[in-house]
Amino acid sequence: MFERFTVIPAIDLKNGEVVRLRQGDMARSTVYGTDPATVARNFAEQGAELIHIVDLDGAIAGAPRNLEAIRKIRAATNCRIDAGGLRSIESVRELAAAGADFISIGSAAFLDPELLTRACAELPGRVFGSVDLRHGRLAIKGWVETSTLTITQAIERFQNAGVAALIVTDTSRDGMQGGPDLTLFCEVASTSHTPLVASGGVASLDDIRALKRQFRSGIAGVIVGRALYEQRFTLTEALSAANEA
Repeated sequence: MFERFTVIPAIDLKNGEVVRLRQGDMARSTVYGTDPATVARNFAEQGAELIHIVDLDGAIAGAPRNLEAIRKIRAATNCRIDAGGLRSIESVRELAAAGADFISIGSAAFLDPELLTRACAELPGRVFGSVDLRHGRLAIKGWVETSTLTITQAIERFQNAGVAALIVTDTSRDGMQGGPDLTLFCEVASTSHTPLVASGGVASLDDIRALKRQFRSGIAGVIVGRALYEQRFTLTEALSAANEA
C-alpha cells in the first residue's frame, strides 16, 4: 500500500455531513459539505489513491452511524477507502460490507484486544491501527477519554496483531493548522516496524514536504483535512509536493 509517500484526504462524518473538528472536540465542528459522495469524488478526480473516513458519531456510540454516506462514497469513487470509528467485530464487518477497503481500529484495540486480533484475522492486510495522542497520552472513545496504556504498549499491541499501518493523530494539533509535530511523529516511527501515517496540524505544502523527507524513516504518508477544506492548497498541489525529489 505504501510503496511511496501517500497524501490521504480526510472526510469526517457527523450526522451525514462532512465536518472537521478542532482538537477532536465534537462541540467545535465546522460543516464543509452536506454531500460526502461529492466531496469524495472531487478528491478522487484530483488523484487521491486512498480516502480516510471517520464516522464521528460512530466513534462516540461504538457502532457505525453513517453507513449510508460511506456506501454512497464507495459508489461515487474508484479509489480505496479507509473507514474508522467502531468498537465491535460486527461494526468491522458492516464497514467492510459498505465498501471500506481498510478498517481503522483505535479505542477497540485497548478496550477489547480480542476484537483487534479477530479483525486482523478476518481481514488480513486490511486493518490499520489508530493511535490518537493528547498531550503524550492515548485518547480513546472518540477522544473524550484517555487510556492508561503507554504509546509503546499501544504500538506493540497493534504490531503483534498484524496491522498494515499505524495512523498516529496528534489531537492537540488536529484541525488547528498550526503545523505537525514532526519530532513526535519521528519518535513514534523510530519505535515502530509498521508504516506510520501522520495526522494532525498540516497547514502548508512545506509541512507535506517535511513529512515526505522522513519516508525512509518510517513516515509513509499524511492525512490532510482542514487545510484542504479551507483551501490552503488543493489535493493536486499536495500530491505534487509529495512527489518532489
